[in-house]
Amino acid sequence: MMLTNKKRLTLSLAILILSIAADQIIKFAVKLSMFKHESIRVFDWFYIYFTENRGMAFGMELFDKLFLTSFRLVAVGFIAYYLSKIISNAKFPTGYIVCIALVLSGAIGNLIDSIFYGEIFTDSDGRVAELVKWGSGYGEFLHGHVVDMFYFPLFGFDWPQWMPIVGGEHFIFFSPIFNFADA
Repeated sequence: MMLTNKKRLTLSLAILILSIAADQIIKFAVKLSMFKHESIRVFDWFYIYFTENRGMAFGMELFDKLFLTSFRLVAVGFIAYYLSKIISNAKFPTGYIVCIALVLSGAIGNLIDSIFYGEIFTDSDGRVAELVKWGSGYGEFLHGHVVDMFYFPLFGFDWPQWMPIVGGEHFIFFSPIFNFADA
């Protein structure tokens, strides 16, 4: 069944609104109830582990924070423009439009953290953050940290000592920590 352009637009907007809302609700709950690096075991293979990402994916800090936030802003604009174009193009299936809407909602969710969180939250190092009046937070406008909390260490083992480079080191399968927007 082919959806009309209006229904595809409505679906995209619903995905954006619901995904961004869920992402921000989870991030606020974690930020206002846990201190950084606090962990809650849900299962042996799933933890809520609060950390803040000051850089890009996997915590890489290759560029200045202002550059990174500006890049995120441009990327969100590009993805939003692309989504608006494919919604009205019948050759793109609805499933693809849903995927792009989810990518856009994830980018917007992390952009919100980068733009605003430094202004409205106190630091989470060794204490639970507090929501404060605008400008009283831990950082400047466009310099916030992205909140991450989902950790799935599915299994781990120690590499044999005889292995070059990694010998004797502990390996955890699926060690990235991410948030709802990333998922």
